[in-house]
Amino acid sequence: MRYPVMIGASALLFAAPVLAEEGMWMPGQTPALGDKLKAAGLELSPDDLGNLQAAPLNAIVSLGGCSASFVSPDGLVASNHHCVYGSIQYNSKPGQDYLTDGFFAKTNGDELPAAPGSRIFVIEDLRDVTTAMNKGITSRLSGLDRFNRLESNRKMLIAACEQQANRRCDVRPYFGGQTYYLQQQLEIKDVRLVYAPAGGTGNFGGETDNWQWPRHTGDFGFYRAYVAPDGASLPYAKENVPYKPKSWLKIAQTPLKDGDFVMVAGFPGVTQRHWTAAEVRHNFDQVYAIDQQLRADYSSAIEKAIAGNADAEIKYASILKGSDNYKKKLLGEIAGADAIDLMGRKARDDAAFRAWVAADAARTAQYGAALTSLDGLVGESNQARVDNLRLATLGRAQLLSAAQILYRWSKEREKPDAQREPGYQDRDRLGIRERLTQVERRFDAGVDKQLLQQALGEYAKVSADKRNAPLEARIASIGIDRLYADTMLGDTAQRIAWMDKPASEFEASSDPFLQLAVAAYPGTMADQDKTKDRAGKLQAARAQVMAGQLAFAQSQGRTLFPDANGSLRFTYGKVTGKQRDGLIWTPFTTAEGLVAKHTGRGEFDAPDLVIEKLKARDFGSYADATLGTLPINYLSTVDITNGNSGSATLNSKGEFVGLAFDGTLDGVVSDWSYDAGINRTIHVDSRYMLWTMAKIDGAGRLLKEMGVNW
Repeated sequence: MRYPVMIGASALLFAAPVLAEEGMWMPGQTPALGDKLKAAGLELSPDDLGNLQAAPLNAIVSLGGCSASFVSPDGLVASNHHCVYGSIQYNSKPGQDYLTDGFFAKTNGDELPAAPGSRIFVIEDLRDVTTAMNKGITSRLSGLDRFNRLESNRKMLIAACEQQANRRCDVRPYFGGQTYYLQQQLEIKDVRLVYAPAGGTGNFGGETDNWQWPRHTGDFGFYRAYVAPDGASLPYAKENVPYKPKSWLKIAQTPLKDGDFVMVAGFPGVTQRHWTAAEVRHNFDQVYAIDQQLRADYSSAIEKAIAGNADAEIKYASILKGSDNYKKKLLGEIAGADAIDLMGRKARDDAAFRAWVAADAARTAQYGAALTSLDGLVGESNQARVDNLRLATLGRAQLLSAAQILYRWSKEREKPDAQREPGYQDRDRLGIRERLTQVERRFDAGVDKQLLQQALGEYAKVSADKRNAPLEARIASIGIDRLYADTMLGDTAQRIAWMDKPASEFEASSDPFLQLAVAAYPGTMADQDKTKDRAGKLQAARAQVMAGQLAFAQSQGRTLFPDANGSLRFTYGKVTGKQRDGLIWTPFTTAEGLVAKHTGRGEFDAPDLVIEKLKARDFGSYADATLGTLPINYLSTVDITNGNSGSATLNSKGEFVGLAFDGTLDGVVSDWSYDAGINRTIHVDSRYMLWTMAKIDGAGRLLKEMGVNW
């Protein structure tokens, strides 16, 4: 049954100023956008585009941090190379280096289990649950009571939804909790690595080219979804069979060209376009500078610790790649904020809204107190955000993190399931087990020790009243060397065994990391209650202020989309380059550019066969007649953020034409404010994907499965 995804007349149809290409739209907004979509070039019916029971949207899946899509009737899933990178790393070791050499399963039987915790989530429903979420919510509740009531309502909704077998459900706030939607997904637990090109293709250009244009990266890879023979979603088992999706994307046969309509569908993570001017200013004046430095130092510490250790280099490859990616993005956001005068934009928008509220007594009565409350709460939370950056660095030490998860799990198991903290309910048991299992392929005791020592240095920079004194005292009494010499948590079987032990055994244990977890627990719980109290107060104020923002926007006839929050969205734009003083970005990069950039060393070392065939112009049927060569990557104006990585790029007919995988450094400030003159998304062209599969890696079986004539 299809549920209409519309948030009442006032909630989704009006608000912040929107440019033609701006917007991470909810599926239910397609009717309201129909004329604009058609004018932009969409050939599908807008109503069909918004239908979660039909292609293209029901072929779009989440990997739980990246986006992806079904591209065959046998559960084949296309995403980015960097989205399957963790599974490539997990299956690699010295002498079996898939990170460098790539991986291709010649048969289904050769497909490898993805890293523990890997999931494919298939969207089924997205429905309004605002009334149920607000049950029992009154203005008289304290911040903590409000938070707990909302959390209780959320858990009841999720539990009811998950009475259906194999489903994973979540409730997310929109517009600061002005509305709530429940997202229902089929959870596929048996995920297998099918194909990833060599690192010299999938990660060509490395960190140097990351967030840059021109780009020549084959950032793609494939998973397959498996289920039990009876269709049940079960963890990996040899007898499991490929999942049969309801829909899958057709590979486009019509060449993509400059100016063409494109859209991207996926699960964008988080944006902050509705934050107040004070929040934005604090973030860029204080938080980002500290965050970027912490990430840079973290990357440097990993590089130093793994240098010369081939096994450790493989184990920490995925962790290091993630840290490097985000530290560079932060630099881009800081520079981009200045380039577009972000502070000025936000200040002007904020002032206009406040003037509109103040101009009318009824509006002042309705929104004025909430604005005053929000301003005060923002000030409180701003300092907490700075402190939390440094406090959180301790979580980088994997054995300490594992010990704290295990002890918290034991304490939560003492409660009825419905009263447990989210993340520690029975529904989370398998995920915790898999997270603890991952450590075995991403951990080296010597490296972990160095990262803990570095983190303790950052932790000590926080004022003493914000730190966990019992934890610090216990670390000092045990000593770093003894922590690692005397623990058994480095062994996977020992680590997992603690999941079934009561809290009393932790409290009696001589394992030093478990002793740290026990010592830290009371302070951690006290801090958590303070955080929840502040969050409850913020939600009350922000939801009311957002109600005012919605009314303000409606009065001006403007169209609103909610900030990204990990739920299904689509965005549309066109293929185009851009110009700025002294520089022209063409919309496509080509084979010739890749060959010119290839050095045979480091980050620019493409596979020999790739260079040989490109130089010979052996493009087969994948060359573009207009370009006269093989396209590699292209630019568009679609509006994306983290979480959109791996999102299918679709043409006007809803056909697959590539994968979104990056933005440009000058445009990553779009998490805060979109600028159509600056923002560009980088996509890997489907023709380069297909060429690599056919000409380089012999993946003809996959091309046939995808319906490609090769």
